[in-house]
Amino acid sequence: MFQGAVALSLDAKGRIAIPARHRDALVPDGSPLVITAHLHRCLLIYPQAAWGPFSAQIAAMPGLDPGTATLKRLLIGFAQAEELDAAGRVLIAPSLRKWAGLDKQLWLVGQGSHFELWSDAGWQAQQEAMLALNLDALPPGFESLAL
Repeated sequence: MFQGAVALSLDAKGRIAIPARHRDALVPDGSPLVITAHLHRCLLIYPQAAWGPFSAQIAAMPGLDPGTATLKRLLIGFAQAEELDAAGRVLIAPSLRKWAGLDKQLWLVGQGSHFELWSDAGWQAQQEAMLALNLDALPPGFESLAL
């Protein structure tokens, strides 16, 4: 399970170093990971094994609905399989860096089955949205959650 938020740096070649504590789970047996775009202008990073069933579900959705077709183009069209190098770094494709507005400072944020990769400005905006959340109108399913 991937959790927590950690600040990372994008190097001059467009690579990030995956924290050592997540490498074995993210790329078991040296298998590639999958990086794709998200509607919220961040990137999603999945272990290949977790991406397969998810992408199959998306691909099976009807393509004649304009909204569905757009989301398929986003999630599957941007998807890149990438391998970690010997130093535990992964290349973020230029098209994905552009989509998410990635610059030098980034945030890797665990989401259970995958990670989100945010620009520093994007992650700061998400934190502001968290602070502004109206706790009287929680999304469905959260109203019965005991913390």
